[in-house]
Amino acid sequence: MMTTAAQSGYAPINGLNLYYERHGAGQPLILVHGGLGTVQMMAEMIPFLAEKRQVIAVELQGHGHTADVDRPFSYEQMADDIAALIHHLGIEKADIAGYSLGGGVALRTAIRHANAVRKLVVISAPHKRDGWYPEILAGQAAVTGELARTWVGSPMQQAYASVAPEPENWPRLADKTGHLLRQDYDWSAGVAATGVPTLILLGDADSVRPADAVAMFELLGGGKGDGAMAGLPQSQLAILPGTTHFTIVSRTDLLRPVIESFLDTPTTAE
Repeated sequence: MMTTAAQSGYAPINGLNLYYERHGAGQPLILVHGGLGTVQMMAEMIPFLAEKRQVIAVELQGHGHTADVDRPFSYEQMADDIAALIHHLGIEKADIAGYSLGGGVALRTAIRHANAVRKLVVISAPHKRDGWYPEILAGQAAVTGELARTWVGSPMQQAYASVAPEPENWPRLADKTGHLLRQDYDWSAGVAATGVPTLILLGDADSVRPADAVAMFELLGGGKGDGAMAGLPQSQLAILPGTTHFTIVSRTDLLRPVIESFLDTPTTAE
């Protein structure tokens, strides 16, 4: 499914020309794709999200239209890029939704730049590296440019090559992504301190362990008592049935009501 952007452009931030597309109007929502992906990875979500809000879909460093620069990939730097984009666009507070690697970027943005984030949606992304199943970690550790050469002709590589300013950089993108995926992290302290209302979304057959999602939810104040007695927490947790890590962003039948309800509910500050 292809999307048609109402507007697209490049934001000159942090030594990078960050590509973004705008769809719809209303409360801004930054949408962040997964690793090795492009905006089109989120194509099935954009139409329903853009019905009531301004969706700003980005392509991270070295992904899609955004040319790579001479710096390694890091969650912290990519989070700073998202925050710089929010400032560049003159937005006071944006909602942010990210999937997989983009979910990690979205989470780090909320941790590092909480004042710029109204609400956060984390889709199929853990808050620490061992939140992935061991076999998934083994697969991530194997990602290299050499391996990526065997993926030439795959839908993901073709999506990249169709928009990248230098399509021959596909192995470089994989090398830098693999290096990022091999780094250890545990953002528990940052999650507990952020204060940003967060929706955690996971498939029941995901690559992320449900225990990680539950632990993150507890760090955000959830699952600690009877909501009818103590009041509901600002953050929410949803496990989507019959859904894998790779199908979750296409399950609009399940995603739409959960995400819309969460984003439409006013925060305590509103």
